[in-house]
Amino acid sequence: MSRIALIGAGNIARVHAEVLRTIPDARIAAIVDPAPGRAAALTRTLPGAADYESVEAALAADAFDRAHVLVPPDRHAEIAAALIRAAKPTLVEKPLAHDAAAARALVEQARAAAVPLGVNQNFVHHPAFVRLRTAVRAGELGRPDHLSCIYNVPLRQMAARQFGHWMFASPGNLLLEQAVHPLSQIATLAGSVEEVSVLPGQAWTISSERTIYPAFDALLRCAAMHATLRFAVGGAFPFWQITVVGDDGVGVADIIGNRFYMHRRTRWLEAADNFLSGARTAAAIGTAGARNGAGYALSMLRLKPRSDPFFLSMRASIGEFHAALDAGTPPPLDAAFGKMLVEACERIAAQLPAAPAPAPAAAPAAAPAAVQPEIAILGGTGFVGTHLVRLCLKRGRAVSVMARSIAGLPDIFRDAHVRLHRGDIADPEAVRRAIAGTRVVVNLAHGGGGASRAEVLAAMVGGAEIVARVCLETGVRRLVHIGSIAGLYLGPDAGVVTGATPPDPQPDQRADYAAAKAATDLLLLELHREAGLPVVILRPGLVVGEGTSPFHSGLGIFNNEQHCIGWNDGRNPLPFVLAEDVADAILRACDAPGIEGRCYNLVGDVRPSAREYLADLAAALHRPLRFHAQSPWRLFAVELGKWGIKRAGGRTAPPPSRRDVLSRGLRARFDTSDAKRDLGWSPVADPARFKARAIEVHAR
Repeated sequence: MSRIALIGAGNIARVHAEVLRTIPDARIAAIVDPAPGRAAALTRTLPGAADYESVEAALAADAFDRAHVLVPPDRHAEIAAALIRAAKPTLVEKPLAHDAAAARALVEQARAAAVPLGVNQNFVHHPAFVRLRTAVRAGELGRPDHLSCIYNVPLRQMAARQFGHWMFASPGNLLLEQAVHPLSQIATLAGSVEEVSVLPGQAWTISSERTIYPAFDALLRCAAMHATLRFAVGGAFPFWQITVVGDDGVGVADIIGNRFYMHRRTRWLEAADNFLSGARTAAAIGTAGARNGAGYALSMLRLKPRSDPFFLSMRASIGEFHAALDAGTPPPLDAAFGKMLVEACERIAAQLPAAPAPAPAAAPAAAPAAVQPEIAILGGTGFVGTHLVRLCLKRGRAVSVMARSIAGLPDIFRDAHVRLHRGDIADPEAVRRAIAGTRVVVNLAHGGGGASRAEVLAAMVGGAEIVARVCLETGVRRLVHIGSIAGLYLGPDAGVVTGATPPDPQPDQRADYAAAKAATDLLLLELHREAGLPVVILRPGLVVGEGTSPFHSGLGIFNNEQHCIGWNDGRNPLPFVLAEDVADAILRACDAPGIEGRCYNLVGDVRPSAREYLADLAAALHRPLRFHAQSPWRLFAVELGKWGIKRAGGRTAPPPSRRDVLSRGLRARFDTSDAKRDLGWSPVADPARFKARAIEVHAR
């Protein structure tokens, strides 16, 4: 029985743990992570495992025989080197290292110490790719002479503009994080990458110090054949396909769809062959789709083990590494393979030109040089927070900004009148540091989520309470809490909704987020009444504008961007509001006299329906976007069916609520005259300006 250590307890560690449970004679004995509580949290799900704060502590305890390195890429080489020195066989998550020099050093260290070192390039084991590889090696396509790969995938962090991730620190990092996937498949079929020629796409400037290239085309000279790679991340339509052209056929692996099919000739004359070969290819595609659908349904019902392609590829890759160790043979995907991929990424990065420097931004209105920030903005690096910080600087207001991550931020956060703090509202000390000396606190941080309703409520309500109590302790003049209209009931029978409308009186009939927003509002208002908390609650509507996705969930359900399944027939006016108008209202709420204990709904004066908004968006983006009207009853029935499947599969989940579905339709009428009167707020009323700022700003 091999004792395995997982070095790093993040999300990928949970996947490794799930895989290792399926491998005979493998036992997770140690979890290592320096973050307080993170290793212990994962350990609680793994009976018999112990948690450690460092590799050195786990080695000193002789806690494991083998290790998986699952830390951020810039620490791969450091951790792997320590494990090699300790003679521990090690599997490193991709990429092998953060640069080619470090990768070459690891290869040499592992060779000199005779320690097995592998790299987890799991997509080499993707089921569709394995079928392509098998067909090529069996000669079913004849002699292969060309390979092409299109890697066109969305990237969640780009869509959310979360540029603090390591991969956005440089163009090369993005390749090491993403391009190693298709490159590993190309190298498996075409041989090691020896030369590259790159045609770069448009540069994406994150800040004056950070530029990436989300797309490029590359010609690769590999050991066995030439290959082409179309690399594009951040697009809307996911498409990842590897095509091998041979003398006697073409093989295609569709990675996203998990389908493999071939184009081959039959024995018949050309006219008949055209029909028969096409029918055979179509049958292969249809059969694969049906098989995938059946597998998904059976897995949901717990009638078969997890069988999605990603998990299967991880299980095969990790299993292959440990099987090689058990057999005393080198891992097939060894450090030399990982090094070659890192070198290929560096060759590509070297051919990406330096991006042009961005035009200098207009200087904000000057604030006195050594002024203590008067406003603390918690969660201030997100969508609304960025608009608020920009407005504060424009109006000469110095700010203190706290966020969980402060890396990769726009240039405005490096302004001399912005003090950055890294922290979480769940940490009272971090909150105290961020608001020290300020007069007003703006809480934009929602506190995070969780796997269960109880965890969501605890995080969101608990975080807001911590902020409120620290504000009481430190005597701030005002706390401006940013809630959401989601905490209100907004169904067709809600009538006219004003700032005085109380949170939904039936929160147990609402989804987790809405229930937490309602509970948070009630808590803060109670603290105002009983403890004198100087709080003002602002509830923005559907916030749109530059810096966020235009595909707002208030329109309906987006299973993908092209199709919106409406919450109803999509004809009622929706409570849109521009982010810049929300920022203006927040700043006004910081200063307006005598408004403590009040709530205001921030809904703009331009309120297109879901159909109108999506039609304008389709025209601006030149995309065939479609709105699909739905009956709330039908939506509720669908949700009820999903819940039934989950329960049949043995999973616990609260039943859906018709009240929640009706509230999401947003048929209530909003009266924001109180916000306009008390705050002096004037949201955009010109439909053309709204359209330009909410919709056309997303056109490229």
